[in-house]
Amino acid sequence: MRHKRISWAQFLSLPALMLYGMFFVYPLLRGIGMSVTDWDGMGEATFVGLQNFIDFFHDARAMHDIKTTLIFALGSAVLLNVVGLCYALLMNSDFRGKSIARVVIYLPAIISPLIMGYIWFFLLQPGRGFLHYAFAQLGMTDIIGSWMSSYPSALLVLVLVNVWQFSGMTMIIYLAGLQSIPSEISEAALIDGASNWQRFWRVSVPMLMPAIRINVVTNIIGSLSVFDVIMSLTEGGPGYATESLSIYIMRMCYGSRTGYSTAVAMILFFIILIPVLVSMRFTRQKS
Repeated sequence: MRHKRISWAQFLSLPALMLYGMFFVYPLLRGIGMSVTDWDGMGEATFVGLQNFIDFFHDARAMHDIKTTLIFALGSAVLLNVVGLCYALLMNSDFRGKSIARVVIYLPAIISPLIMGYIWFFLLQPGRGFLHYAFAQLGMTDIIGSWMSSYPSALLVLVLVNVWQFSGMTMIIYLAGLQSIPSEISEAALIDGASNWQRFWRVSVPMLMPAIRINVVTNIIGSLSVFDVIMSLTEGGPGYATESLSIYIMRMCYGSRTGYSTAVAMILFFIILIPVLVSMRFTRQKS
């Protein structure tokens, strides 16, 4: 009887496995095969072995793009979790207008990152953006400045815009985790004389490990594969200073270097996979 139940479960999982193989395994295998060729997207492909990977690690622009992608991902992932958790703690308390506040915080997440990037571009344009005129009325004309003129300021704006847009999604997951914590546990800690910080660190954080795992993994994946917000705000500029690996892949592909761009996509896949596996293992051990 047990054998029949297992067989029936395996049979029911076949459609999901077929879709997984069709939309993940097969494209991955094709990508691996394409990454070792010099295919230009049109003509015949010639096997070149690991030459595409060697060229990538000898390309100064590609190495800079890795640095930009990692800095952006580190800043975004950390701030998204911190800001999202702070929002969740605030929304978990009782105050008037809490439902409206939740909607306002979450609303930017449902807007396309490309559209949101263009909105912030028009707000932050030096000399003619809305914020320039707003601060000019207050006598602070230089507070915005030319934020695109330097690499650090442009990258900082990109990180802050990304955090502002998606912290609401992180908040929702943390809020669900907080509301799933039994009130008896917190009350018992309060009776035992635990302070607010001790109750948060010793009770709430351990119980939030599943939510932390989900947020860390999704934020790492989203931040390392960032494309839309950079493309709309800076287009990778000034020059190629804020170009991410995703934008680099797109430009190499449309530059008739499809085989090379596929090799870079394979590298990006492993750049994303490694921190995801490490974070999942770390949070599982903490749980």
